[in-house]
Amino acid sequence: MREPIPYLIRRRICVRFGETFFLASLCSVVAALFLFLPQHLHARCQQNSWSDQEKPILAQLGGLRALPDDVRARTTKQLAMQIRQLPAGMNKVRLAEGLANLATEGDFGRDTLQEVTTTLAVSLLEHPLPAAEGKPASPYTELAKLVRYEHMQANLDDPQLSAAMAILEAQDVTLQQINFTLTDIAGKPWTLGDLHGKVVLVNFWATWCPPCRKEMPDLESLYEKFGDKGLLILSISDEDANKVVPFVKQMKITYPVLLDPGRKVNEMFQMDSIPKSFVYDRSGKLVAQSIDMRTQRQFLEMLKLAGIQ
Repeated sequence: MREPIPYLIRRRICVRFGETFFLASLCSVVAALFLFLPQHLHARCQQNSWSDQEKPILAQLGGLRALPDDVRARTTKQLAMQIRQLPAGMNKVRLAEGLANLATEGDFGRDTLQEVTTTLAVSLLEHPLPAAEGKPASPYTELAKLVRYEHMQANLDDPQLSAAMAILEAQDVTLQQINFTLTDIAGKPWTLGDLHGKVVLVNFWATWCPPCRKEMPDLESLYEKFGDKGLLILSISDEDANKVVPFVKQMKITYPVLLDPGRKVNEMFQMDSIPKSFVYDRSGKLVAQSIDMRTQRQFLEMLKLAGIQ
């Protein structure tokens, strides 16, 4: 089983994936957030040099998740503007990507998310990055996700962004063809391919993930409201049952919670971050997916694409 890791590095599991820029992005927020960071990574991150103009932004990034949503939305937008005014360079890209990671944790307004997207695009335009081991550097992938899944606009003509978009498109084709069988905490097996006729929302989560916990009451509410209209939620955790079962009881979750301790299904979905959700319509077609935590309103928008409203 994996060690618990702070949520902000959910897309930067640098020990597992070993990409150099993942570590750089991790460093951009370590000062404020990383309670479980390994000592050798902490030491390397501390060596990064931040200017007096950058340090306050770094500190605010570390405190974003503690803010009420309305304050967080305003602060996120302000931070996007502040980062955009920084001198071009690696630190600006790191801060812009760190903010982009946090800005998709819920619904802080499309205007806010567009400002964050523009800031990341501008940062990369001013300071292009080399490919990492033949793949687009992670900020380009982050930007591509904002464009493809959040429907943001990015004025950046860069081969790496195009490559990142192509990779996401190919991954979505694979997701459309996925089938799996997992057993829930009550011992009942569930096979995705056998659920035609249902609208299936597949949700990946973990007990240590605060945004996962934050969206669970909304998922439960939707399940109670639309379960008799054909909605089925399959919630998948890669943790051991002895952690998952008491947590599910504590949260009073009634939709099926499936166990994937070997991470086979996580790997099928190329799960590099949580929470994530995927909605399949009654014919088994993938019609919507999220790259982060969703609010009830956002989940409803996804379900509408599958015919539930």
